[in-house]
Amino acid sequence: MSTPERMANHWWWRPGWRPGRQFYTWHFTFQDSPDVHRLAETYRQSLATVGGLDLVPDRWLHLTMQGLGFVDEVAKQDVHRIVEAAADRLSRVPAFELSMGHPEITPEAIRWEASPGEPPRVVRSAIRAAIGDVWPEVPESAAGFAPHVSLAYSNAAGLAAPVAQALDQVKSEPATARLEGVELIVLNRDRQMYEWERFARVPLG
Repeated sequence: MSTPERMANHWWWRPGWRPGRQFYTWHFTFQDSPDVHRLAETYRQSLATVGGLDLVPDRWLHLTMQGLGFVDEVAKQDVHRIVEAAADRLSRVPAFELSMGHPEITPEAIRWEASPGEPPRVVRSAIRAAIGDVWPEVPESAAGFAPHVSLAYSNAAGLAAPVAQALDQVKSEPATARLEGVELIVLNRDRQMYEWERFARVPLG
């Protein structure tokens, strides 16, 4: 991935979003991943000298998997049925490890590309199949999924060079996380951060 010349504000209101609105989505989260927390803190310390960034604390580190829909548009009964279908399908998908090293810069975020990328893709495909067990159409495209974990979000326009310089100052060993379950969460973004409550956790086989 090539480094952009400029950063852009990540927090513009995307279609359907507004203050106070919540969204069902599937994520991997990293509350129990101390090695990821170690690496994240190292980069946060370096990025703290750069303006225009919202640094993601450990509790909100996540790997976005598959959206379901806005809470006010999805029947709770359907959500429970999708969770049950996902539990059945994911019971046959093994747990796995991901590694994260030097972050990449995108115009709106600084993020780790998760490696290897195939296990998250397999989990996402199983979740999409579970949604298809309940609904005639699955939201979001099956194509274009790039498993990643965002370390910081840009909150203003500006040059990317200071971000790149701060990242290059970090010399640290890559982090490893073992992922044994995926979560359906109720997400909001009211405070320039992706924050959530867990709706369900589905273990991998």
